[in-house]
Amino acid sequence: MKKALKVTFIVLFVLIIATLIWVGKFFSDIKLNADSLIDYNPRLTTQIYDRNGELIANIFHKEHRVYATYDEIPPRLIEALIAIEDTTFFEHSGVNYEAIFRAIIKDIKAMKLVEGASTLTQQLVKNTILSNEKKFKRKINEALLAIKIEEKLTKEQILERYLNQVYFGHRYYGIKTAAQGYFHKNLNELNLKEMALLVGLPKAPSAFDPTRHYDLALSRANIVLYRMHTLGWITKEELDEYTAFRPTVYDDSLTKNVAPYVVDAVIRELKDEFPDIKSGGYKIYTTIDLQTQNLAKKSLKKTYEEIVTRSEDINYSDLNGAMVVLENRTGEVLSLVGGIDYKKSAFNRAVQSLRQPGSSFKPFIYQIALDYGYSTQSQLTDISRTYNKVDENESKNSDDEDNISKEWRPKNYEKNFEGLISLREALIHSRNLATINLVTSLGLSLVHNEIKKMGFKNVQRDLSISLGTFGISPLEFAGYYTIFSNYGVKKEPILVTKVVDKLSNETSFISKEHNVTSPQQAYLMISILKDVVKRGTGRRANVAGIDIAGKTGTTNNYVDAWFCAFSPEIETIVWFGRDSNQPMSNKETGGKSAAIAVRYFFEDYLKLHPETKREFDIPKGVTKVKIKGRDEFFTPISKRPKNRHLDPTESGGELLF
Repeated sequence: MKKALKVTFIVLFVLIIATLIWVGKFFSDIKLNADSLIDYNPRLTTQIYDRNGELIANIFHKEHRVYATYDEIPPRLIEALIAIEDTTFFEHSGVNYEAIFRAIIKDIKAMKLVEGASTLTQQLVKNTILSNEKKFKRKINEALLAIKIEEKLTKEQILERYLNQVYFGHRYYGIKTAAQGYFHKNLNELNLKEMALLVGLPKAPSAFDPTRHYDLALSRANIVLYRMHTLGWITKEELDEYTAFRPTVYDDSLTKNVAPYVVDAVIRELKDEFPDIKSGGYKIYTTIDLQTQNLAKKSLKKTYEEIVTRSEDINYSDLNGAMVVLENRTGEVLSLVGGIDYKKSAFNRAVQSLRQPGSSFKPFIYQIALDYGYSTQSQLTDISRTYNKVDENESKNSDDEDNISKEWRPKNYEKNFEGLISLREALIHSRNLATINLVTSLGLSLVHNEIKKMGFKNVQRDLSISLGTFGISPLEFAGYYTIFSNYGVKKEPILVTKVVDKLSNETSFISKEHNVTSPQQAYLMISILKDVVKRGTGRRANVAGIDIAGKTGTTNNYVDAWFCAFSPEIETIVWFGRDSNQPMSNKETGGKSAAIAVRYFFEDYLKLHPETKREFDIPKGVTKVKIKGRDEFFTPISKRPKNRHLDPTESGGELLF
């Protein structure tokens, strides 16, 4: 007997302990689940804007949700929601016991769960924490959690969480997302019918999706309006007016991504600093101007189509291009087009591709020469030379300036020689031999070191540096060209100005700058590059009514075609080539293809911005001289050659202030 009592006692003890553990765990789970809703932290959509506040794209992970604070939600929308979902919301403590009792009676009669009695708080719990499974255990958990939530949150906080959490169909999560998506309106712009339509959606979001079932959605909205009238919350006149109203509904893509190459570049730039960029609800403000972006995209595609048309016998399936436009003074990127068609290729050539710049790199070498005392009228030797290779191991450790490729015999594009040619004319006509001989005269070590000081990376230390044989992206190259367009101050391209998180904390970004040369010396290069466009290799980029300076670039066998151009205010870098690195046909040079894209762009840009600055400023300290009917410029560093005598067409000189 004692043994049986002992066993019974042990069993009861174990059962009691197990029950206590189960109850403890149950309420612990309740608390944990409640905490996840009390400390509400949903996935939020990040929105990217252009410099004028225009939306470029929504980016999100799984759930497209734009958060709305309670203060943003119109009172009438709250009334519409309560009218259709939970009339006693402001009176109960999370559970409506009368409604539950009525539902239980119906469930007992049907011998299954056929009717719910969920309050808005319970619906919030179900949507956020629990499943839609119709079981008594889930309903008990739901009720207990609702009571717990009501103890911790105000009614306004519960409504805010509900309206941001629930699904409104069409992959829209949250009331603000749905309003912007379906109606292209902010919450404060909605009329009563639009509010009624939205609050009616959560009951069956797919069935009532107005983009697919418009009439059903309107019927549901009218039920909401009728309920509001029954409760005395709207007048008969309002009921009649809005019952008859048929709102315009839009069926947009979720992302609304109008500049995908820009969006990819922004994400690529920010993802390390903001690892939750697709779910953190950031507002990202970029330097992009969508109107300028569209002009660049149009110009690039038009030129691409012309290249394809004049080369119909070539399979150009891998032909592509890129275009970057930025402000000279700030380095802010106005447009970034990474390819002809994003749907066909998402590879961002403006940012990710490393292509040889060819002769478009020459201005940097000539700027070094000017800064070391050469003038635009200095005479260069435009003659051919053959270069021999030295021991490879020795060349790696030696400062010998003749460490170059074996039997390298560079040629001019025109395959002729000028003998002596002025520095200005050598660059205007992109003379390879004159450039190589200039590097030899300056000293390869000096040129290489100065190029590194400018910030260029991975530039080889041999004479091929003269012809731009290293790889660089169009966006990065655009930054270096600001040395000229910004009068000697290099501005690092900047794409994002600030990021604002969901708590309104701001992270700002500014362009880094680097002084490379003086405004006077930079202007000498500007004057040469203006001539490139007026009468040199870049003539096809000339646009009436505005100063454009620039330089063509074409690599061996027409693999890459560049034109790097700038006006007094903006800079444009264009590249064309094949992703396979195969040659383009018909001698597609930078001056034939890329320069034309620049012209198309500036012609349209002037129509859009007739107020843009048209002429370059001449810095103080620059002397202007007429030589053979043309203006020539000199500075205290780049002086007029002493051995040069005036001819009948030459005037003495004018110091410009």
